[in-house]
Amino acid sequence: MILQVAKEKEIENSRSFALAAKVKDYFQLIKFTLTFMVVFSSVVCYLLAPGIRFNPLEVLILFITGILITGSANAINQAVEKDTDAVMKRTATRPVASGRMSVQDAWTFAFITGLVGVLLMWYWFNWESAALGLFSLILYAFIYTPLKKINSISVLIGAFPGALPCLIGWAAGFYDKEILWTGGLVLFAIQFLWQFPHFWAIAWVAHKDYTKAGFKLLPSKEGPTKFTALQTIMYSMLMIPVGLLPYYFHISGSVSMWIVLVCNAWMVAMSVILFIKMDVKSARMVMFSSYFYLMIVLLSLLFDKTH
Repeated sequence: MILQVAKEKEIENSRSFALAAKVKDYFQLIKFTLTFMVVFSSVVCYLLAPGIRFNPLEVLILFITGILITGSANAINQAVEKDTDAVMKRTATRPVASGRMSVQDAWTFAFITGLVGVLLMWYWFNWESAALGLFSLILYAFIYTPLKKINSISVLIGAFPGALPCLIGWAAGFYDKEILWTGGLVLFAIQFLWQFPHFWAIAWVAHKDYTKAGFKLLPSKEGPTKFTALQTIMYSMLMIPVGLLPYYFHISGSVSMWIVLVCNAWMVAMSVILFIKMDVKSARMVMFSSYFYLMIVLLSLLFDKTH
């Protein structure tokens, strides 16, 4: 009797571990950390729309739809890049690349989550945000993903779905049809330009891994060069005038304007250091600075919202 109870307990524990492992795999499949950051920008931009006030239920639903749509795109990305993920150290343990999950399962999951996410966005918010969400998913999964092995212009293409969450969030706040697209386009522009120093810094740090997989992500064919660092400086500098637009269009006030200016100046400084030193450590500083930049800029705009 005691042995039977112990055996049943062991079976129950093994099932619990198997379930936990499966859940962990799906979290990896949707790249939860990256997805969370994307959805974060969408939620903040939704709250920045004129007349929108914090409503826990609406924010939760927007967060869920964002997770579903972005997670779907990331699942397709991993299904398509199964073989290339397997040869890179940083991605070899992903569920599809490692063989813990089949390609068919990843595609099924992507189809269901993408469909539910788009329909939920349409039903709860509006067709504009749903259409933008679907467009973003298609652009990321079916154009940007395969283009990464063909030409470094993929970074430019990928910057569009990367910045669309800002526009999606703004569009989700279109309860008043008199609201203009201007604010959403300004927020889109900020995140669009931010992606270049951010992504090139990542590509610099992981250059060997990306090269092994056949990805062409840096602007120079020679890899991490002065030209790449110079491009990082140029886009960081472009972020300065664009960072003034939320104040100009009365999206937020003067306090956030100065915060954004300081953040932009910091990004330029980090990019200049990369140009001077030309090493992985400096690229990593640009990368980490970009993470903090986006969080600080978006939250400062939200807390200093004017309407």
